[in-house]
Amino acid sequence: MQAVWMVLSAFLIASMGVCVKFASAHFTSAELVFYRGVVSIVFMALYARVHGTSLRTAYPAMHAWRSVIGVMSLSAWFYAIAHLPLATAMTLNYMSSVWIAAFLVGGALMLGKPGKKGPKQGPLVLAILASFGGVVMLLRPAMDQNQSFAGLIGLLSGLGAAFAYMQVMAISRMGEPEIRTVFYFGVGTAVAGALGIALTGTSAWSWQQALWLPPIGILASLGQLAMTKAYSMSKNHGSTLMVANLQYSGIVFAALYSLVLFGDNIPLTGWAGMALIIVSAISATMLRARAAPNAPAEEH
Repeated sequence: MQAVWMVLSAFLIASMGVCVKFASAHFTSAELVFYRGVVSIVFMALYARVHGTSLRTAYPAMHAWRSVIGVMSLSAWFYAIAHLPLATAMTLNYMSSVWIAAFLVGGALMLGKPGKKGPKQGPLVLAILASFGGVVMLLRPAMDQNQSFAGLIGLLSGLGAAFAYMQVMAISRMGEPEIRTVFYFGVGTAVAGALGIALTGTSAWSWQQALWLPPIGILASLGQLAMTKAYSMSKNHGSTLMVANLQYSGIVFAALYSLVLFGDNIPLTGWAGMALIIVSAISATMLRARAAPNAPAEEH
């Protein structure tokens, strides 16, 4: 069942990307971020109430910093979705696992003590290098179509997601329930979106176009809850690695959406780069699990 929950989570998050893609034609990134946050606040508040989880926190500063990083990553991802094929934007965001592995390697090299043998970093370094080779292959078509800036923003969304996830890990070690963490991220998202709207203004309102807005927050919240459920079940059954790697099925769902709904033309080089990134990310996830065996669920 934990595998089913993770695949369901990947499907819901990819479906959220579809809604963002359609809504981005009529609304700014700031508006999408705002509505995603508002819906998430309501959804998670109701969910916390049903489960009897208090939303009062003793670590407001940690949640605020996590929200700042997360909102920057989310905004970059929404921008990438609007300007790149959905499968490309999704893949670049899922690079977060590779970035985390790169941080672990860098930390081990900087903090390692001379003469003390630690875990071998060679395989992890190879996975990281292979993934960036995949990025070059994936973004080559985007550069040919003058989408290089959007590709860079998409790459930065994965980097931001990695920083945000490391903050989530720190919050989790303090004993904060994940429901509370997701709720406060929704608060930060709504506040940041509102500030962005105050600066850029609002788009022309149409109820037909606005129908794409609520599903963004609903699907994001459901996807996160399904992912949390998968991780919690996997820890009880010793299948955390298998479940963690199934999250990359979201790229497959995004690729299918790209072909069927948007008619995106991704050349063979792009598909090869996507496959290389998936394989590298799975390898990095398995290798970094040694350093963080009880890590919380990731967020996308």
